[in-house]
Amino acid sequence: MIRLSVVAAALLTPLAVQAQELPSAPYLPLDLAVKAADAAVQACVADGHNVSVAIVARDGATKVLLKSDGSGPHTGSSATGKAFTSAAMGRDTAGLAGFIASNPENAGLRDMDTRMVIQAGGLPIRIGEALVGGIGVGGAPSGDIDAACAAAGLSAIGAAN
Repeated sequence: MIRLSVVAAALLTPLAVQAQELPSAPYLPLDLAVKAADAAVQACVADGHNVSVAIVARDGATKVLLKSDGSGPHTGSSATGKAFTSAAMGRDTAGLAGFIASNPENAGLRDMDTRMVIQAGGLPIRIGEALVGGIGVGGAPSGDIDAACAAAGLSAIGAAN
């Protein structure tokens, strides 16, 4: 009788596992990432700024990196770092820089991860209430211009700004 119970449990356990639902999480589809990056590049180029735009997924992995013609060699890593920081922290990089400046005890945030760039130009990407990634722009004469171009990218895909 014990042997029969053990065999039955061994055979039925996989069915119980299959019956459970797997967790699901919202994500940023590649077509939306490309659309946002292109819109951000076009917004900056229209104003005469040669920039790079990066889009990262919620986990920080780079999905898209676009470099406009004539953009500087440093702009790709700057844009990627800003996008990574926004996705990781769930906030805009200008606001994060201001937060650190006004709260010196939090300066350690700058050294939390070598991929982080805490300068204006990075915005989190939220679809509805879900944080699905980050957009970063680098190469305009100021971080405010970078951020405005990033906002144009968000607007192009209907993401919250």
